[in-house]
Amino acid sequence: MQTASTPLIRLFDPEVRANPYPHYRLLLQVAPVKLSAMLSAVVVSRYREIEQILTDHETYSNHRPEATPFRQLDLTAGAATILSSDPPDHTRLRKLVSRDFTPRRIAAMEPRIREITNTLLDQVERKGEFDVIADLANQLPVMVIAQMLGISTARHREFKAWSNAIVASSSVPPHLPRPPEAIEATAALRGFLAAEIERRRHDPGPDLISALIAHQEVEALTAAELLAFLILLLMAGNETTTNLIGNGLLALMRHPQQLEHLRSHPDAITSAVEEMLRYDSPVQGVVRLARKPDQVGGVEIEAGTLVIVLLGAANRDPSKFEQPDAFDITRTPNEHLAFGHGIHFCLGAQLARLEGSIAIASVLERFPNLALADPAAPLSYRGSLFLRGLAALPLSI
Repeated sequence: MQTASTPLIRLFDPEVRANPYPHYRLLLQVAPVKLSAMLSAVVVSRYREIEQILTDHETYSNHRPEATPFRQLDLTAGAATILSSDPPDHTRLRKLVSRDFTPRRIAAMEPRIREITNTLLDQVERKGEFDVIADLANQLPVMVIAQMLGISTARHREFKAWSNAIVASSSVPPHLPRPPEAIEATAALRGFLAAEIERRRHDPGPDLISALIAHQEVEALTAAELLAFLILLLMAGNETTTNLIGNGLLALMRHPQQLEHLRSHPDAITSAVEEMLRYDSPVQGVVRLARKPDQVGGVEIEAGTLVIVLLGAANRDPSKFEQPDAFDITRTPNEHLAFGHGIHFCLGAQLARLEGSIAIASVLERFPNLALADPAAPLSYRGSLFLRGLAALPLSI
C-alpha cells in the first residue's frame, strides 16, 4: 500500500511529463529505489544505483520480451540492434557500426552542420519570428542524418513526421494498442529504408548505407540488422538532438545571468551544452530486465523484474551534484548520465553534442535580443514517456 513515505510517480500523467523534477526530488528523498506494483517494476532514481545497473549488463538486460510492459517500440521486427541487445550480439554490432562514428568522421561534418544551421536561421530572419522547435530543432538533426544516409535532405519533413508519430506512441500505456498512425509510420519508414538499401546495393555511393552494406558483405551483419540499425539511427539520432536544442535554449531563456555569461564567453558553449544535458535531459529514462536476482539500494530484485532507470532523476541527485536544481553552465565536474553509461553509452553522443553546440551558439550569435515570446505562456511537451522535448518554443528575436 502507498504511504507518504513511499511516493508513487505516475510516469504516464501529463503533469509529470511536463515537469518531472519535483516528483524526482521526492523519490530521491524518501524512496530512491522503489518497488511499484502499479508499474510492475522497480523504479530507480539515485545516481549510484543507476550507475551500478547500467554497468552490470550481465544482470540487467537491455532486451525484453514483447509481452512485458514498457515494450520496446516495434520497429525492427525482432532484429537485434545496439540498443536492444546484449553481448555477444551487442559487441559484434557496435564494433561494426562504430567505425562510421569515429571522432574524425564526426568532426568532418562540422562545416555541413554549420551550413544547414545558417540556412535555417536565414529563413527565421526573413520570417521575423522564431519557433525554436519548428524552425530549427525539428529540422537540423534529421537533415544531418539524411545526408549521412545519402538521402535527399528535402525529405526531412517526411522523416520527422514518421519519427514523431512513432515516438508519441511510447506515451501510450502498455496495456493499450499502438495508435494506427504509429503503425502506419513504422511501415512507411521500414519500406522506404528497405528500398534505399536495395538501391544502394546496385548503385553504392559515399554514404553510410553503402558503407554498412559493404560491412554486411564481408562480416556478420544480417539484412534485418542493417535495416534495424538505420531505423534506430533515424529515430534516436534526431529525437535526442531536437530535445537538446529546445531544452537547452529554454534553460538559457529562463536563466538570464547564465545567458549573459555565455554571450560574453562563447568558448563556454561546450560546458554549457553538458549542463543543458544534465539539467533537462533529452532522455529521461531507460528500462532494463533483471536476468537474475540482485539487491539494489537495499531492495531485493527478483529475476524477471523490469527496472525503470530514471536518468533525469540521477542527473538531479544531490548526493552526486552540488545544488542539483541550479542551472550552472560553468559546472565542473559534470558527470551526467544523459547519454547513458556502460556498454550502451550513446553511439551518437559526439554528433549530438556537435549539432547542439553549433545550433545554440549560432542562435545566440545571430539574435542578440533573444527572449521568450511570452514568458507567462504555458509550455507544451510532446507525448513521449522517456524522451523529454518541447512541442514548441516561440522566441522573440
